[in-house]
Amino acid sequence: MNDRNTQGGALPDALAGQRLPLPPQAPYVIASEAEALVIAQQLADEFAQTAAERDRLRQLPWDEIERYTASGLGAISIPKAYGGLEASNETLVQVFAILSAADPSLGQIPQNHFALIQNLKDTGTDAQKQRWFTAVLNGARLGNAGPEKKGKAAVITDITAHLRRVADGSLRVSGTRFYSTGALFAHWIPFRAADEQGRGVQVWVQRDAPGVQVIDDWSSFGQRTTASGSVLFEQVPVEEGDVVESWRFVDVPSLSGPISQLIQASIDAGIAQGALQDALDFLRNRARPWIDSGVDSATQDPHIIQEVGALQIEVDAAQAVLLETARLLDAFAAQPIDAAISARASVAVAEAKILTTEAALNASEQLFALAGSSSTRAAHNLDRHWRNARVHTLHDPVRWKYHLLGNYLLNGASPRYHQWN
Repeated sequence: MNDRNTQGGALPDALAGQRLPLPPQAPYVIASEAEALVIAQQLADEFAQTAAERDRLRQLPWDEIERYTASGLGAISIPKAYGGLEASNETLVQVFAILSAADPSLGQIPQNHFALIQNLKDTGTDAQKQRWFTAVLNGARLGNAGPEKKGKAAVITDITAHLRRVADGSLRVSGTRFYSTGALFAHWIPFRAADEQGRGVQVWVQRDAPGVQVIDDWSSFGQRTTASGSVLFEQVPVEEGDVVESWRFVDVPSLSGPISQLIQASIDAGIAQGALQDALDFLRNRARPWIDSGVDSATQDPHIIQEVGALQIEVDAAQAVLLETARLLDAFAAQPIDAAISARASVAVAEAKILTTEAALNASEQLFALAGSSSTRAAHNLDRHWRNARVHTLHDPVRWKYHLLGNYLLNGASPRYHQWN
């Protein structure tokens, strides 16, 4: 492979997914949550410089992901009992919002990594936690192989991969997956499969295991550099300890779903912040006042001043509810999780997700209404904010967040247990 293909844009079909991440290397050990926020901002400032260009050329962020991992941010939620910092959810959502304001693809790529850490906390055996938490502390990245495309799966929760015991008594797994954000850059790829009894399990396979093929066929107009495409598993060998018996926890309340959604909401909050900041910069430095305004600068236009204030309030309100929700989940995590707490967590996160979704979409759309026609030039690539917001907020439809919230308030209906609640 030549340098252009290994460092940047979409690979030719014959080569897609053949590049492997560098082997895990022990990252910097972050000593406090305050330090984590400082490091996140430093990386965001660096990543923002090339975010528009990476989006324009669809250059996959291999180097940026290695920088992120080396910084130690990928290990901040590992429990103290296993040698980690055990950062709060409040800090975690701030880290994601900071990174996503700079480049939401670099926010989304590690989202499943942290969701899987939480899921392992809730469903893994102690031996599995010790093994994979230690791997993360030593620089391993986790990347989910997500739901299958429609056609192979009628609904998003259908299981199309199968774990089987072959003639020599060993386990093999086969299947296809899509929406696999993070898998291309990962060292471990956990995913859902059905065992021989038809029960849902979570299978962990190594990215470089024989029979694993990650294909960079993500072609969405937004979140262009997440490589959220296909993963193929063909008779991949699986050790007994690589199987998490998730079927045992189907009806057990936990914070896995709410925390996964909380991180998604923080990505949208970051998109809103990044879009608003670019709007302000464009208004200050490039936009002209409207001919009838009677002012010399766009920043003196009374209508623009009012609308900028309204946008800032919307973005701040979404961020405030997001942080309030994170603090609520931190309080819940300190006590046993029962059905009532799980429901309250999902409802609180749904409210945050509604507000961050609308803030991201509105800020990225209003950017152009405020900045004018010159802001639509391809050279500025400001449309990436709307494209990213529009695509990322579709992963969990906001209409169902309204339904979840209203049904709980009116009818006392508890949300179902899954990663989208």
